[in-house]
Amino acid sequence: MKLREALTSRTLVCDGGMGTQLVARGLRAGDVPELWNVDRAQDVSDIHRAYADAGCDLVTTNSFGASSIALARHTLESRMRELNLAAARLARNAVPASVYVLGDIGPCTQMIEPYGDTTEDAALESFHLQAKALLEGGVDGFVIETMSDVNEMMLAIRGVRQASTELPIFATYAFNLAPDGSFRTMMGTTAMDAVCSAISAGADAVGANCGTALSLSDYADLGCDLITASGKTPVIVQPNAGSPHLVDGKHTYDASPMAMAGLANELKDEGVRIIGGCCGTTPAHLAAIARIIKST
Repeated sequence: MKLREALTSRTLVCDGGMGTQLVARGLRAGDVPELWNVDRAQDVSDIHRAYADAGCDLVTTNSFGASSIALARHTLESRMRELNLAAARLARNAVPASVYVLGDIGPCTQMIEPYGDTTEDAALESFHLQAKALLEGGVDGFVIETMSDVNEMMLAIRGVRQASTELPIFATYAFNLAPDGSFRTMMGTTAMDAVCSAISAGADAVGANCGTALSLSDYADLGCDLITASGKTPVIVQPNAGSPHLVDGKHTYDASPMAMAGLANELKDEGVRIIGGCCGTTPAHLAAIARIIKST
């Protein structure tokens, strides 16, 4: 079954945090996670396999920061195709054919005009080339995640569409709770406006991931807002394992697998169609989520 068909047939379980698992295996602050696709490929494959074994229907490639603009911060832009191609092939080869692989695309890390110096054309080309490499590696769809700028999201969707007119695109923003009680991106965009813009640009599923200051109950409320905003477009929510706090200089997430499973059940009841995890989540969290999603 193609991923687009699966979206309409059942609630899907996406995987959890990649960064959390890389750090557990030795990734240090300042390291480039995408280099592990080449230098420590077995570790990346093991992470994908662990999420698939946990019951996830979707795994995401280790390519969040692998656009040419993002890689330029580390003078690695010339390796963009190599790292994305490796990311896609690792994920595809690590999991069964029944598990879908999403090509992961994050923000370009540079402010786009008029807020910064990066032109729209440069950002569009960067997203397009990344998507093209992920497509060559065998992905089943794309997730554009952790966006805060609506214009950047729309450029990313356009860039992916130039690479593939057929594969589905999931578009997720990072939201925080504003003083007035609404959910907004870092740029101040409401959930309604952010979701509607992504849908108008051609996203096949819309929603949220991350959200550094959100509690589990906040994510449940955000899910309701996203369902209202999305109309008939499927909604995806990938929460952090609670709100992080610093312990010995490191961010720690305290939500248990059972607590995350309870939130997942609530999100499913609201009508969310794709449920996964983000920062702080592990295969144990996703196993708990998968059990409750697939038993109800």
